[in-house]
Amino acid sequence: MTDLTRLTAAEVADLVASGGTSAVEVTQAHLDRIAAVDDRVNAFLHVDTEGALAAARAVDERRVAGEELGPLAGVPVAVKDVLTTKGVPTTVGSKILEGWRPPYDSTLVQRLRAAGTVMLGKTNMDEFAMGSSTEYSAYGPTHNPWDLSRIPGGSGGGSAAALAAYEAPLAIGSDTGGSIRQPGAVTGTVGAKPTYGGTSRYGLVAFSSSLDTPGPCARTVLDAALLHQVIGGHDPRDSTSIPQPVPDVVGAAKLGATGDLTGVKLGVVTEFTGEGAEPGVMAAFRESVEALAKLGAEIVEVSCPHFKYALPAYYLIAPSECSSNLARFDGVRFGLRTGDDGNRSLEEVMSLTREAGFGPEVKRRIMIGTYALSSGYYDAYYGQAQKVRTLITRDFTSAFEQVDALISPTTPFVAFPIGARTSDPYQMYLADLFTIPTNLYGGPAISVPCGLSDGLPVGLQIMAPTMADDRMYRVAAALESTVGTFTPPAL
Repeated sequence: MTDLTRLTAAEVADLVASGGTSAVEVTQAHLDRIAAVDDRVNAFLHVDTEGALAAARAVDERRVAGEELGPLAGVPVAVKDVLTTKGVPTTVGSKILEGWRPPYDSTLVQRLRAAGTVMLGKTNMDEFAMGSSTEYSAYGPTHNPWDLSRIPGGSGGGSAAALAAYEAPLAIGSDTGGSIRQPGAVTGTVGAKPTYGGTSRYGLVAFSSSLDTPGPCARTVLDAALLHQVIGGHDPRDSTSIPQPVPDVVGAAKLGATGDLTGVKLGVVTEFTGEGAEPGVMAAFRESVEALAKLGAEIVEVSCPHFKYALPAYYLIAPSECSSNLARFDGVRFGLRTGDDGNRSLEEVMSLTREAGFGPEVKRRIMIGTYALSSGYYDAYYGQAQKVRTLITRDFTSAFEQVDALISPTTPFVAFPIGARTSDPYQMYLADLFTIPTNLYGGPAISVPCGLSDGLPVGLQIMAPTMADDRMYRVAAALESTVGTFTPPAL
């Protein structure tokens, strides 16, 4: 009998549509898988068993009634706990929102429900999406299915780990500085950051409003494209949403799967091929570049000189925006409230609530951001970082006048052991060294598995111009057609 948890999302959807299996059977198989392995992986913060089975039954009833089903109807999906879900806990990995059940769905979740996907539950994450390893979750770290002693990346490690552990065929993440792509790289899965504004942020608990981008996570490029097609598109409730249709990402993925990249010009980012990356990562990357060339792509080197300033610019811009966004968590309006014994002032209650509710990384970034925005320092820090952001955007613009897409390793290193970098924030921040420039620019990027180093996955990143998301899917699918997918050791 076919193990339903090992099928791709496209295969599951076809089986459900044809009556080869039911959505309930598929959902139950994944719920059973979660029950069997998640005590070791900790990918999920909440599993919505009743809601998932009810949604699956609704899909089966529609099929029996002869209704036309969408391309992902009946396919289970895991949702990063940064997106609001009506009646289902949304904690953002923080104690300050423990037990909070939103009164509304985010736009992405609404679109998932409308498409007939089955939401299994909410996945673990670094608190308020601030981290590169999912070790900063208030509910314990997530473990990488490739090696349970190692991190699954962050901040969306729960979504990536759920895919690698075969607990879900699809997942939703959010990418502020690499939090979809970096977990994808270190778990051997596919993670795509759409163009900023190409997916709605309505109902996404904000970290850094000018950077946050929700997007698809999957085990294959086609599955990621199918999910992207469902969740993307204009949303009038999001003022930053682009009023344009989603590019034909599914068609591009299918075209790429033919393995023909004739006429495609790819630029290797010079600044990301020198020091800083592990030898095994660079070896896998170089082999993948050769593979892309054999598929017909023209490979050239492209210099983006200001990319080297992306990391410090990001760690001024993102904390500054987080300092502002997280001011709403004050113990007054919703969430945790500590110290309100009738003898303390409102200011004392707010201080005690934030002290108890926020973890160390969130506090660190709030303090950095508040300082950068303070009187006398705004121009010297935040203002300068925004100027660097402009220079990075110009680098991208110049590069895309020469090539169709840029490629680089996704991360400088493979998954590191849990606890190895928590005492050194700078070393932790380096995990997003190659992913941050795209967030500052606002364009799309995808990470696709490209090999192994010491038995652990390595990802290749493909960056495209804004609203040219289809280009990255074509290249990613072509690489996947020759490199293949990667399966972790059995749990």
